[in-house]
Amino acid sequence: MRDIELIERVQGSERLAMNLYRPIEAGPRAFRFKVYRAGMPIALSRSLPMLEHLGVRVDEERPYLIEAVGATPAWIHDFGLELADDAEFDIERLKDLFEDAFAQVWTGAIESDDFNRLVLRAQLSAREVTILRAYAKYLRQVGSTFSDAYIERAVTGNPAIARMLVELFIARFDPTLGGTRETRVDSLQKTIDSALDQVPNLDEDRILRQFLGVIKATQRTNYYLFDAEGKPKPYLSFKFNPAQMPGLPEPKPMFEIWVYSPRVEGVHLRGGRMARGGLRWSDRREDFRTEVLGLMKAQMVKNVVIVPVGSKGGFVVKNPPPQSERDAWRREGIACYQTFLRGLLDLTDNLAGTTVVPPRDVVRHDPDDPYLVVAADKGTATFSDYANAISQEYGFWLDDAFASGGSVGYDHKKMAITARRVGVGEAALSRNGRRHADNGLHRGRHRRHVRRRVRQRHAALAAYPPRGRVRSSAYFLDPNPDPATSLAERGRLFLLDRSSWADYDPSLISAGGGVFPRTAKTIPLSPAVQLVLGISAAALSPAELMRAILQAPVDLLYNGGIGTYVKATRETHLQVGDRANDAIRVNGADLRCKVVAEGGNLGPTQGPYRIRAARRPHQYRCNRQLGGCGLLGS
Repeated sequence: MRDIELIERVQGSERLAMNLYRPIEAGPRAFRFKVYRAGMPIALSRSLPMLEHLGVRVDEERPYLIEAVGATPAWIHDFGLELADDAEFDIERLKDLFEDAFAQVWTGAIESDDFNRLVLRAQLSAREVTILRAYAKYLRQVGSTFSDAYIERAVTGNPAIARMLVELFIARFDPTLGGTRETRVDSLQKTIDSALDQVPNLDEDRILRQFLGVIKATQRTNYYLFDAEGKPKPYLSFKFNPAQMPGLPEPKPMFEIWVYSPRVEGVHLRGGRMARGGLRWSDRREDFRTEVLGLMKAQMVKNVVIVPVGSKGGFVVKNPPPQSERDAWRREGIACYQTFLRGLLDLTDNLAGTTVVPPRDVVRHDPDDPYLVVAADKGTATFSDYANAISQEYGFWLDDAFASGGSVGYDHKKMAITARRVGVGEAALSRNGRRHADNGLHRGRHRRHVRRRVRQRHAALAAYPPRGRVRSSAYFLDPNPDPATSLAERGRLFLLDRSSWADYDPSLISAGGGVFPRTAKTIPLSPAVQLVLGISAAALSPAELMRAILQAPVDLLYNGGIGTYVKATRETHLQVGDRANDAIRVNGADLRCKVVAEGGNLGPTQGPYRIRAARRPHQYRCNRQLGGCGLLGS
């Protein structure tokens, strides 16, 4: 009768019904788990890893197909399970926790990893386990030397401490505790400190103390916020005081917000209470916080003429569709961007006139903080309207001034803010530095890129794609373009909603050039291209070609700000902190250009630059690490 009841529950839906039970004749560590589904059966390749991550061993599976008149056929999967640990457990107490955790993993509401062992080992709910998982993902971004798997083993191997860490988090942020909060927090911290002293493994002790430190540095969380239907939000966000964070790399921002979900992870760093900076769609999954930290450092200098200090944010899409499916890929990026913004605004105070209004059900351990603005950046140049819509959804006091750009402000892309800024510097350097440079890649009427000789105005065009970006999905080589024709065609591509070098009209490419796909293992080089790049190789791999473009004998090397491509000879790739471009990066001493123009941020590291004198605000003399080039700062 119970089977029939649960089969009827899943009729006409993709939902699952479950029943964790122990047969009368089963041993103390054995039990069974039935999963009910209408329509298609559940693949073992999907269900077995979920169960094993929950800390059980699957001994057998008995599938049953139930066909009833007038109803969708249903499947019952009856799994024979055994605890992976020696300890017994109370099935009645853990039944609901186990079933809920499996259901949430199935729907993608939580990730399937070994943190889920804490459901049985520490008797934590799936959502409570997500607290520790979110902190673990943050610790990896700030430079933890331990792998994800090792961190998971350290936490799940000490379930009592893991449970106490969650209890400490709840004690700090449960809005219903009121006056008992401080006493409860102090008691838990003493208990945790005593328990940590008993951990025999030094690495596990370090990892658990990192969790304790980051929980204590947390100032706000949206854990107790719910949506309009009364359900928990599908993401977590934490606001930190970096000054209290143990082992955080310098420079430390004044404020930091971390947003986590199975779909997206993001971080926002602010150098002060009033700070401005963009949010970028990063492709550096493993170390995007390192990227954002370096960009925030640059913003701290650049923004002094706008607001007191700078900020920067970045997010990564964790499960993107294939980039060949452009519309789906973009939709997922927009959805993740919106989740990231909601995570930020969940923790940000609002203003009603001059009165600060804290977020509802958010316990604050820091002063009022109502100032948060964002701007467009790499990958989000056309997203400002989405950001302003989120601002209006929250009734945020800045309304459509929350994000610069979009339909009610200036368009970051159309105005080419970054290229114009560098173009002004290039023009000034031309007047004072004996070199001619037109303004911007798109606007240059006489510019041919990858310039060969001074008297021949800009003698070729070569471009390579930023890693992971749809808009530049091919390698483009045009050794002797006509400037006017090239300008017109680049302008046509610029106005397309989405475009790549593959959309360039091949009939307009000069002899010896071409467009080559990202998937090419080698790229043939014509004599004309060899001449422009100053090399003799007849073919190069993609990484070798990109290095050749960086080291081409040109007047101007223009960086668009997608990665860090130039380092000092004395620096290692590990010190640069941009693993995605390690195979491409060159030493500054190997550049053969006259001028380096920073169209974005972080193209070269700071290592090659040792500023000796500045005759003009835009013109600097640099050391030999950059081959004596002039530097145009963005």
